[in-house]
Amino acid sequence: MYLVKTPDLLKPFAGDMLWNESRDQRVVYLTFDDGPSESITFEIIDILKEYDALATFFCIGGNVVRYPRAYQALINSGHKTANHTWNHMNGWKFSDFSYYKNVLECRKVVDSNLFRPPYGRITRSQSQGLKRKFKIVMWDVLSADWRSDVSPEKCLSNVLLNTKPGSIVVFHDSDKAYRNMIYALPRSLKRLKEKGYSFLALS
Repeated sequence: MYLVKTPDLLKPFAGDMLWNESRDQRVVYLTFDDGPSESITFEIIDILKEYDALATFFCIGGNVVRYPRAYQALINSGHKTANHTWNHMNGWKFSDFSYYKNVLECRKVVDSNLFRPPYGRITRSQSQGLKRKFKIVMWDVLSADWRSDVSPEKCLSNVLLNTKPGSIVVFHDSDKAYRNMIYALPRSLKRLKEKGYSFLALS
């Protein structure tokens, strides 16, 4: 089960995390988890460029080391890179110490104070410890591009029906999500741009 739209009632219980940006302007904040990747990253960069869009990429440290050319391409294209742990660690399954160590290992290759927990799974004590060094970024719209039981058309509607000014939208830079992401991303950008939205990286 997953929630496409993060309920507003949930957000105050984790008020020290970023769920959305200001609703005052027609700006959307696209984010991509789990990259960089060998070829998909370059395709995403090209699509974003076509729509004058900037985005934030929450990168896995091991993938940054594995695909340095793709990581550098993100930086050269003006996108923001951020921390997504060294190897996609699930915070619910590890001690605070192991989790901190994994996040800080990623920070050696991803110089950012933005952090997103893989799966959105982080304990309260882990978030309390990490917020001394990081801004923890969640989301308010999930495309669900990684799910095999979600069609490309449904992925697109997840984004278009739930995005509003200030939304932080999650896509994935991975083989698992490719089929849905590559369909939904350009169509989302086109439709949202027609509605007067612009696309910026998180500050």
